[in-house]
Amino acid sequence: MHRRAIAFGEFIGRFKFIRIILSVIFAHTEPIIGQSLFGIKFKSPIGLAAGFDYEARLTEILPMLGFGFGTVGTLTNHAYNGNPAPMLGRLPKSQSLMVNKGFKNLGIDTALQQLKSKQITYPIGISIGKTNSLDIKTQDEAVEDIIKAFHEVERSGVGFAYYELNISCPNLIGNVEFYSPNHLNQLLQSLDKIILSCPVFIKMPISKTNEEIDLMMNVIMRYPFIKAVIIGNLQQNHNDQSLYPDEVSKFKSGNFSGIPCQKRSDELIHLVYKKYGSMIKIIGCGGIFSATDAYRKIKLGASLTQLMTGLIFEGPQLVSEINKNLVRLLCADGYDSISSAIGIDA
Repeated sequence: MHRRAIAFGEFIGRFKFIRIILSVIFAHTEPIIGQSLFGIKFKSPIGLAAGFDYEARLTEILPMLGFGFGTVGTLTNHAYNGNPAPMLGRLPKSQSLMVNKGFKNLGIDTALQQLKSKQITYPIGISIGKTNSLDIKTQDEAVEDIIKAFHEVERSGVGFAYYELNISCPNLIGNVEFYSPNHLNQLLQSLDKIILSCPVFIKMPISKTNEEIDLMMNVIMRYPFIKAVIIGNLQQNHNDQSLYPDEVSKFKSGNFSGIPCQKRSDELIHLVYKKYGSMIKIIGCGGIFSATDAYRKIKLGASLTQLMTGLIFEGPQLVSEINKNLVRLLCADGYDSISSAIGIDA
């Protein structure tokens, strides 16, 4: 189903008249939900999270659905065919997806070549992670692999608005990790040596304790080129109260998106905003199925939000509905701009 949706979206995105029709229906946004951050103009605070357009094929159609920005990937230095099946699965009662792709992608070079032929009409970013391979055995090798991917992107000339550094995918093989402060610092220190043309956002885990997240944030704050943290990635707790055990039992591997991520994502947005909100931006991701969900994350401290699972369960009209209802929520609370609501409940 995912492959068919991507193929269909890519196909209709080639036709200008279809893009115009969809834009008229879905893409209208009000100035009240627009912002300028990092030198980028976001017409809407709703973005597509990494993991959906992992082959970089939908950049022409997504802005017509009302997205304010979108991320392609996660892409890696070398291609990866994906983890053993099943790589995706639906949990309808839990409003979740089992995700076990493990950075399935065509490789950075192929994806960049595809993007060179695309017409980019809104801010797109590229999510970059470590190649999922047992050949990468050490932290040094993992850092080198990621840095090579960033160099390829810089050389490509593709007009990205931002980069995402995905250090939090729980479905990778091997023992390399960037959660411990020393390992994270090694990676960011190496990345800091590159003259990057875009701001960098870091995709954070939600599976770590408050103390562990705080230690990671202490490292991140040493590097001014990191402009935002994305909170966060998949739910690793298969016993989370929002998950229905009979659905979880169908899957022996993988982790979960959607509603099971919602509560912890909200908690960490609040935690990070309280301590670091004046120094770094937050992008809220996890369990957004409505304008109310997005607005809650914004009021807890998120300047922008990302979704994916909600789009799959609710349909392509979801983003447009969120945009319209965000305007109503902001006006009802007496705000004349979305920036006035950021962190109000933190």
